[in-house]
Amino acid sequence: MFTSFSQLANAHRNGENAGITSVCSAHPLVVRAALRRGKRHGQIVLIEATCNQVNQYGGYTGMTPADFVVFVEAIAREEGFDRDRLIFGGDHLGPNPWRKLPAEEALAKAEIMVADYVSAGFTKIHLDASMGCAGEPAALDDTVTAQRAARLAKAAEKAAVTSGFALPSYIIGTEVPVPGGADHALTEVTPTSPDAARQTIAVHRERFASEGLQDAFDRVIGIVVQPGVEFGNENVVEYRPEQAVVLSQLLNSEPQFVFEAHSTDYQTVPALAALVRDGFPILKVGPGLTFALREALYGLDLIAGELDPAYGMRSLAGTMERLMLEKPDHWASHYHGSDNDRHVQRHYSYSDRIRYYWTEPEATEAVNKLTIALSGHAIPETLLRQFLPNLAIGPADRNNPEAILIAAIDQVLADYSAACGW
Repeated sequence: MFTSFSQLANAHRNGENAGITSVCSAHPLVVRAALRRGKRHGQIVLIEATCNQVNQYGGYTGMTPADFVVFVEAIAREEGFDRDRLIFGGDHLGPNPWRKLPAEEALAKAEIMVADYVSAGFTKIHLDASMGCAGEPAALDDTVTAQRAARLAKAAEKAAVTSGFALPSYIIGTEVPVPGGADHALTEVTPTSPDAARQTIAVHRERFASEGLQDAFDRVIGIVVQPGVEFGNENVVEYRPEQAVVLSQLLNSEPQFVFEAHSTDYQTVPALAALVRDGFPILKVGPGLTFALREALYGLDLIAGELDPAYGMRSLAGTMERLMLEKPDHWASHYHGSDNDRHVQRHYSYSDRIRYYWTEPEATEAVNKLTIALSGHAIPETLLRQFLPNLAIGPADRNNPEAILIAAIDQVLADYSAACGW
């Protein structure tokens, strides 16, 4: 059972089943579900934001790091969740949002972002300076990446001292699945080679030491590598432990670290448990949670149409289709094929790029309309069996759409809890 990041490496060496779910979402119902589960089981909850999602300019959520903390803490207060058991993490913090700019300009903005994250109370920081900026290769070598990561770590350390928050724990390494999933069918994904992971650690260790950041490097808790997991629009590549054996053995010679596993969405419970066992105790999940939310919303959309003729058939789905067609930036470059193929992907892709639209005013209004249509109705068990057959909803919650949506999210979170040992 997870108690602190410093515990993870020792737990792995001792063969203990201790992991933590990294909830990578800004959707209020996902955050609420995670906090509610954490409170129910007396567990620490880790909520993460990415550099594109949250930054000093608002990101695609419109929130700065300080705004994000206020947003999550407000939900925590409503749920009666102990703030001391809440951890904020920053993911892929580096120049990525500004990679079309010259490197110096992009890195200057990244320094401000990292400092803002730490000053807002984020204590788990993934340093990711691996991407090239204007005029540079798309992916940089370890030497340049480590130099830039050390520069960002300096900004983080200074911000922690100035703000009075705890000095952060760090994640390094960048060999990760495509953010949000691949945009094509996959059959196999090759894990990171042990030599590549060893080189990443060595170069960062040397660079941090040369920059006077040994204390910061001592707080590096993990490295991001590719364990061989991924999901595309229509399929999932499941973790195969036998392919990652040699990579996992690297941790025997680097006892400071564990691995952080990205894109674990849609993995089975045995696969997730095997990841924790094999040294990947930090399991990141995002689209899988909002995919479950969308499934439940669309199920309720169909139920409302059956219960209330005035609601119309598939009113919510129709609104989301119009919205995504009017504003295609979040999906157009990711979905391919015929018009019908792209229609299906817009709504049902595992990459779940529909998640970017739930905070749009039209989407919020459509969800409110759905909630109103269902208010006052105790949804018959037979309709739940028809449209949400995989959800166990008790009689007390059949007239509570929010409870049904949270149950759908919690069903995914429960898989991660089981894999992490609670």
